[in-house]
Amino acid sequence: MLLFNGNLLEPASLHLPLPNRGLAFGDGFFETLILTGGRLRYAADHLARIQRAAAALYLTLPAALATAEALEITLAGLAAACQLPAARLRLQLWRRGGGRYSPPTDQAEWLATAEAFVPDEASLQRVDFAHETHSIHSPLSFCKGPQAWLYVRAAHERQRRGLDEILLCDAAGHVAEAGAAAIFWVKNDVLYTPALATGCVAGVRRAAVLRAAGATGLACQQGLFSQEALLAADAVFTANVAAVRVVRQVSGRAFGSLPAPWLALLSAL
Repeated sequence: MLLFNGNLLEPASLHLPLPNRGLAFGDGFFETLILTGGRLRYAADHLARIQRAAAALYLTLPAALATAEALEITLAGLAAACQLPAARLRLQLWRRGGGRYSPPTDQAEWLATAEAFVPDEASLQRVDFAHETHSIHSPLSFCKGPQAWLYVRAAHERQRRGLDEILLCDAAGHVAEAGAAAIFWVKNDVLYTPALATGCVAGVRRAAVLRAAGATGLACQQGLFSQEALLAADAVFTANVAAVRVVRQVSGRAFGSLPAPWLALLSAL
């Protein structure tokens, strides 16, 4: 089952109207969410990013997605209809109607799909920096969708090179993010993560880690960091809404285990 503009449909009965500005211009965005036990992880953070993306694209959010409560009720209903106690959900929004570049309306169409969520928190053994693709900062790089081709290219390179994960840098060589997650590292008990100015996605788990670090008084720095800074780390991990995963090595450089205070913080998220 899926939801199209709030209507529950069998996938085979879905017929997307044309013209479709999402297909023609990429005039929209998507959000990946995890639901377990009838609750959305980080619902408020997801809503904040959805609202920010909609505002950046001059879109009006449908009522079914416009509040954290409505978002959770809508997507929990889809998961229940699919008989999924734990679901990975994809929410896609795009501008209604046709036209050329000038937006004809601020109204959005939307599609939500669900699949079984199977946690994978296994450590990442083989990680390296991308050779063929770099991150690009833009007014929309904080959200998912408008620059998705970057991650498709990075994933293709990761597969071809036999890596568990790939790391993107910006054009100046600053570390930005992993192919599907935020990147963090610890050095001398300080947590480091790239600033959004590198073009990395403003991940909801990234925000949760930074918020928890601030609340517990653990030192944390966001900034523009070289590859050498990451390679000099004591410990490295990635984080997205689905999982936190320890990185064992990058470019052949091995890392130790996370210090106890950071393990305790991450296990509580």
